[in-house]
Amino acid sequence: MRLPLSRFKRPLLYVMGPLYVVAGVLHFVVPELYVQIVPPALPAPLALVYLSGIAEVGVGVGVLVPRTRRYAAWATVALLVAVFPANVYMAVSMVVVEGAPGGGDPSAFARWVRLPLQGVLILWAYWYTGDATDGDATQPAARFR
Repeated sequence: MRLPLSRFKRPLLYVMGPLYVVAGVLHFVVPELYVQIVPPALPAPLALVYLSGIAEVGVGVGVLVPRTRRYAAWATVALLVAVFPANVYMAVSMVVVEGAPGGGDPSAFARWVRLPLQGVLILWAYWYTGDATDGDATQPAARFR
């Protein structure tokens, strides 16, 4: 028996992929927004922004392709863990993002809510680490059918 949430698994896959592609492209369109939240202890902030942008586009496309879905889902989990320090830095240091829509000064609540949201995004990506053919980890992989 499939859980009610499982019926949303495939449609949510087609939401997740494009969201990462758009987010990744934005790293190239407005890199200055992302550079501001790179923790100062990390080297080459602009290079890290571009690298994470490439990674986001890659995982976004990868989860949409059945042959690469499982690997892209694991890569998404790794990417989300890798960028987590930027979210922590933004929350703890009360970073004001200059040039962001709406003035760039999110509330303290918005800064801190991003942290558990990262966990939700990790779980969402993890959902697709099972079966590479249809994104349903409850079914055996197609090559074993």
